Amino acid sequence: MRRREFIMLLGGVAAWPVAVRAQQRAKTPRVGILNYAAAQDVRVSQFHDALRRLGYVEGENLAVIYRWADGALDRLPELAAELAASKVDVIIALGPAVWAAKRATTTVPIVIAFSGDPVGDGVVSSFARPGGNITGF
Repeated sequence: MRRREFIMLLGGVAAWPVAVRAQQRAKTPRVGILNYAAAQDVRVSQFHDALRRLGYVEGENLAVIYRWADGALDRLPELAAELAASKVDVIIALGPAVWAAKRATTTVPIVIAFSGDPVGDGVVSSFARPGGNITGF
């Protein structure tokens, strides 16, 4: 083996552990919150408190993307589409926002929060097997 090839081989082997560690770094989870209400909704602050107790802190090891309809239900479809396009890992839909989230994506998991009767309203087929990409608390 020639000297230059040997040096290049050693350089590649030395860089390999760094490359492996870089690939093993966990990606920061991205959570989308779709809310029909205003930003001051108490349920969102309760959600943050629960996440903190579990060790998740927004801006440190968690990214949260908010979309608020401020009571304007007709804005929900556009806001849901924005969240789906922003490549969030999960959408938490509060109340009537679940319909907009359901229509916006079939691939991003949707967690229903505070929505009344999702089975009776036809959002999911049953509590045991909601189907599709929807689940709930």
